[in-house]
Amino acid sequence: MNNTQTGSLLSRLVLSFLLFAAPLPSAWSLDTELPENIGSPDVTDLPDLGNSAGALITPKRERDLGKAFMRSVRRSEKVMEDPLLTDYVQSLGQKLVNNSSAKGTPFSFFLIDDPQINAFAGPGGYIGIYTGLLLTTETESELAAVLAHEIAHVTQQHLLRAWESTSQMSIPSAAILLAAIVLGATVGGDAAAAAAVGGQAALIQKQINFTRANEQEADRVGIDILAESGYEPRAMPSFFSRMGKANRVYASKLPEFLMTHPVTTNRTADALGRAEQYSYKQTADDLRYHLARITLQQQAMPTPQEAIQEFESMLKDGRYRSEAAVHYGIALAHLRAKQFDDAAAALDELMRSHPNTIEFIVSRSEVDARRGKGADALRRLSAAIDKHPGSYALNIAYAETALAQGQPANASQKLQGFLDFRDEEPRVYQLLARAAGDQDKQALGHQYLSEYYYWIGDLESAILQLEIALKRPELNFYESSKLESRLAELRAEQDEEDRKRSATP
Repeated sequence: MNNTQTGSLLSRLVLSFLLFAAPLPSAWSLDTELPENIGSPDVTDLPDLGNSAGALITPKRERDLGKAFMRSVRRSEKVMEDPLLTDYVQSLGQKLVNNSSAKGTPFSFFLIDDPQINAFAGPGGYIGIYTGLLLTTETESELAAVLAHEIAHVTQQHLLRAWESTSQMSIPSAAILLAAIVLGATVGGDAAAAAAVGGQAALIQKQINFTRANEQEADRVGIDILAESGYEPRAMPSFFSRMGKANRVYASKLPEFLMTHPVTTNRTADALGRAEQYSYKQTADDLRYHLARITLQQQAMPTPQEAIQEFESMLKDGRYRSEAAVHYGIALAHLRAKQFDDAAAALDELMRSHPNTIEFIVSRSEVDARRGKGADALRRLSAAIDKHPGSYALNIAYAETALAQGQPANASQKLQGFLDFRDEEPRVYQLLARAAGDQDKQALGHQYLSEYYYWIGDLESAILQLEIALKRPELNFYESSKLESRLAELRAEQDEEDRKRSATP
């Protein structure tokens, strides 16, 4: 099997776990019809696919597999490191998880800087959202609908049940294979072919028959999650319908692999029938949804001056869903242009109406810090962290400001506290390494750098940092033993990856 054939095969399976795998409507489209002999079960009799994976993989192994999967994603995709955007999608996703059967289970939501209308679910609750999807949605309920669908893929264990064979594989090998499957359509044929050695391609083909049932079940469960979370459940079929209308315009450009998984009129009708079981809700968008969208739009503008001109035009013409969000876009553009007085004035006005909005607090603190008022920035951020201790954006902003103010111990304290909430954010370890270095704790700094490289998927550099740390004279026996144990774990993973590479034709 050549690379093109293998890539095509993996691309077909990826559609089992992607809600929308097509690029933006301006470039590609999805078919909205199926042949007559392919039906769709009645919405009241959707399939219950069972839970066979639970008997073959423990929760700990699933979580370990998820972490390894995420490292593979970071190696191949442009995962966004913007703390405020990450903070928003994580808070939205967690709200949905809390109203699902997975309440209490850790999930990780992250953005990928790519214009595709795309989202995917990996093992262990790792859910990626492409920026193109966020910008294409028109309401927060639509975005929540996509996330709820992906959460349902996890709670129903679709990926794990399709890949029960991974229980016999090592964690690194299984994670690389699963990442190639989930990202096969975007990574390309070479990456997919490398992961499909050892007869795995035949197993992939065997699982394709389950994809339509998986999607129907994820729609059904996702709509229930939406309703329980206070969002409008009709947002899911509404988004399906809008996508279908856009896709019909571009049907002549339909990629071949999308033919196996269209957004069909039957699927839209089934989702609408499920949603109609709930009463209509007039759900207001959270301001943070609009702030995330305007942030992406502002970042895409070639210059801050162009952004200011465009946003002021939007205000003049009334072309907005949130006036506050447009004013925030103008403030961000002023900040980007180093027009700090204008940025401060705009943010102060916003904070009078929205004093607890994290985006405004972080941006206003950045203005203070860049105007030489770091102490004011730290006080503002510290007070906000007391109210939102698990906020990634607030903790990162505080640590960066504290380091700039020559307070590495304070930065370390806040970041160590944040690790109790999430312990796999690369930027946290990068800042901890810098704080340790500023305190002349060289061994600790190399240890944190090792974790940084590990979480971005660079095993060689992670191993090297631990080897350097172990040569430091200040280590005691306990610290050396701890580092040696961690080094052994990383070397074992490296050996596994090397064996997989050598086995690839």
